[in-house]
Amino acid sequence: MDMTPVLQITSLGFRFGARPVFNDFSVVLEAGITWLRGPNGKGKTTLLRLMAGALAPHAGSIAVDGVDAVRAPLAYRLGTFFCGGDVPELPWLTVQEFLDIHLALYPATDPARVTQQLHAFGIADVPGQLLSTLSLGQHRKVQLALALALPVRLLLLDEPFNGLDTAAVAYLRAQLAALAAEGGRCIVLTSHVDPALAVQRTLDLP
Repeated sequence: MDMTPVLQITSLGFRFGARPVFNDFSVVLEAGITWLRGPNGKGKTTLLRLMAGALAPHAGSIAVDGVDAVRAPLAYRLGTFFCGGDVPELPWLTVQEFLDIHLALYPATDPARVTQQLHAFGIADVPGQLLSTLSLGQHRKVQLALALALPVRLLLLDEPFNGLDTAAVAYLRAQLAALAAEGGRCIVLTSHVDPALAVQRTLDLP
């Protein structure tokens, strides 16, 4: 297992208004799967969004392979992807247009890998549909297909098993295990149930 640090968070501070969420929080994560755990409301999703560069820390720093999320945000985001499962607020787009936007943002991605993942999740027929016509389960599968296809260094998955049928859960577990076995990728996921994966690390938020 490659123990070279991928993600380094140093003295992180973040708050919502006057309410502190993180204060002097530091962690270093290597390649492999990290299971991020903690009670509801303790900041798991917020931490993932900070790791993704979608939120900016009020203190401290976050870096992937030495690229700072605040100082070099575009370069940082090229190496990260956050899959939260929320329905995109772009109902006028087709699924293919949604995918094309991300393929443009991550130019190193092979579009054939996205197509392969859509087939594997059983939703090969949805690219021509409007996002607004998809079920919640289909939305989840589209986003996971994209997440699995992107060649990012840091993959962030918020409750990835929610809303999936049994076959899709089994497939996702197999894919995450395969990505972890390849090495070189840091996968951080939240899950309220045991993800049934060989995790490199369990990170508990108090």
